[in-house]
Amino acid sequence: MAIPDEDVARVRAATDIAALIGEHTALKRVGRRLVGLCPFHSEKSPSFSVNPEEGLYYCFGCQVSGDAISFVRNIEGCDFVEAVERLAARAGVTIRNDADGADQAGRGRRQALYEALKTAADFYHERLLSGADARHARQYLRSRGYDGDVVRTYRLGFAPAAYDALVRSNVMSHHALREAGLAHESSRGNLIDTFRERVIFPILDPGNRVIALGGRVLPEGSREMPGEPGPKYRNSQESAVYQKRATLYGLNWAKGEIVQHKEAVICEGYTDVIGFAQAGIARAVATCGTALTEDHIRLLSRFAGRVVLCFDADAAGENAAARLYEWERKHEVELRVAELPSGSDPAELARTDPAALRSAIEAAQPFLGFRVERALGRADLSTPEGRARAAKAALEAVAEHPNPLVRDQYLLSIGDRTHHEVEQLRTLLETERVAFASTDGKTPSRAVAPEPPSYDEPPEDDYDFEPGDPQPRHPGPARAPSNVRERRAGRDALALCIHRPHEGALWFHAELFTDPVQRSAFLALVAAASLHDAIASAEPDAAELLRRLAVAQDVEEIDLQGTLMELVRAGTTRAIRDLDNEIRRIDPATGAAEMKDRVATSAWARGELELLRDPIVTPERASPATEAVERLLAWLCPPEPEAE
Repeated sequence: MAIPDEDVARVRAATDIAALIGEHTALKRVGRRLVGLCPFHSEKSPSFSVNPEEGLYYCFGCQVSGDAISFVRNIEGCDFVEAVERLAARAGVTIRNDADGADQAGRGRRQALYEALKTAADFYHERLLSGADARHARQYLRSRGYDGDVVRTYRLGFAPAAYDALVRSNVMSHHALREAGLAHESSRGNLIDTFRERVIFPILDPGNRVIALGGRVLPEGSREMPGEPGPKYRNSQESAVYQKRATLYGLNWAKGEIVQHKEAVICEGYTDVIGFAQAGIARAVATCGTALTEDHIRLLSRFAGRVVLCFDADAAGENAAARLYEWERKHEVELRVAELPSGSDPAELARTDPAALRSAIEAAQPFLGFRVERALGRADLSTPEGRARAAKAALEAVAEHPNPLVRDQYLLSIGDRTHHEVEQLRTLLETERVAFASTDGKTPSRAVAPEPPSYDEPPEDDYDFEPGDPQPRHPGPARAPSNVRERRAGRDALALCIHRPHEGALWFHAELFTDPVQRSAFLALVAAASLHDAIASAEPDAAELLRRLAVAQDVEEIDLQGTLMELVRAGTTRAIRDLDNEIRRIDPATGAAEMKDRVATSAWARGELELLRDPIVTPERASPATEAVERLLAWLCPPEPEAE
């Protein structure tokens, strides 16, 4: 079903977002905004801000943001259409079905993917339950302890060995098969199934929609046909509804238990998730063929304050420590590590010794504690040399932790275990800290996927923070003061365009924004009819910036002329530098006239720039700085020629 854009806008306008959010967390007014504890992650001081006029919210703690529709989607785990329908019923708004909506193409494609993947999951599930060619698959699953209830609960399926069983089933079109990654062309040009002779694990989103399939090859002795069928696990291709780095298998089943226990368990495989549930731990989820990412931690932080890592601890921790500590701090979660008996995995342990699996989760240690124990446990503590090596290895782990109080507590434990004086260890720890800092805190990581560039503002540079306001938890890299002033001026300009558009849109131009995210946000604003439209059309980083500025405080205090002057000053400085570079590249023998013209322009710009240093305003005459700003603005952002 497609909902007309005008009906979506009517639902937003009719929804009292303060009342809606107030049903989930207490809000109080602070200046122009409402603040409260974030309903999406655990916190002790309010970092959640609401702009009731624009109907937007932003959390400075977990960076979740959006409008009333996204709030309902996140809180209730429903899709866009369901969220709009619920809000419409709440507000008494009648919505219509519109097959020609502006976003129909994107929604239609996503809906087609959902339908194709569900159809395939149903086909494979029925094949496993009743297909004659699935007998060996059923036997294999029974040997793993999976009875009919498990198969039906997790909607397990079986992909036959035939090359085109799904293709020939005619349950969907060839186009749908290709779009969903369920089939592809062979070297001979025939359409063949992607999944063959595999147990199928449907991957569902938190709203219980199938968004991908995972296939596990049957062991050699269980397969109907001999030969090598490919990798052990094969997952669906990424699509508009499935991104591996942000998907956790089993979250749809586990989220209730996670909230109840305030703890989530992360493991590596689909069978591990099922094994945990069989052992009485129904709060486990798994990554989908990729390494642990910040998106996974961010997602789980909405449900619980503690996350237990239960996979290869060496790969999952020791090579990614700095980043995991940062995620722990940024998303306010406690990361623990469960150590399983050597050579075992959760699925195997759940079948052979479920009590041991439960004990491992109960005994999970803080991440640093696990690393210290691992370092000490590997050493021979019966000799002075062994204790010295153990202390050094443990200190290397402790040195990477960002909290000095935590580091000091572990020093006491290491001293007791290795028979060293704490002060001596503290001196050695500082040496390790210096060595760690020399690498910029970066350690090679096999277990954590690389993060895309993020747009994070330095907290001291944000105009919308007051004493006691929540501060960003992940400050960006240090920048030169001039860049800080320019970026702040850019944000002030955007805030004016949002909250005082009659002023901002008149004076500012895209050429004045050098920061690509700020420029993208400005272009989205001037091209859209409303702030909501601008957010919807903007790139993700720009949209987040707009949502954040929408809940800004004390925008009325921003000085329009001062902001414009700062942007013009920065733009003029860059333009002069570019002119000087061009002058140096000109050959005086062949470009004397061009050089003379550029030199004159540079000299004029420098003179105008000098006027900006002392913006004197008197009743008798206009400010020289104000006049210079107008001249420089016309030079930097000349009007486009009118079409003939």
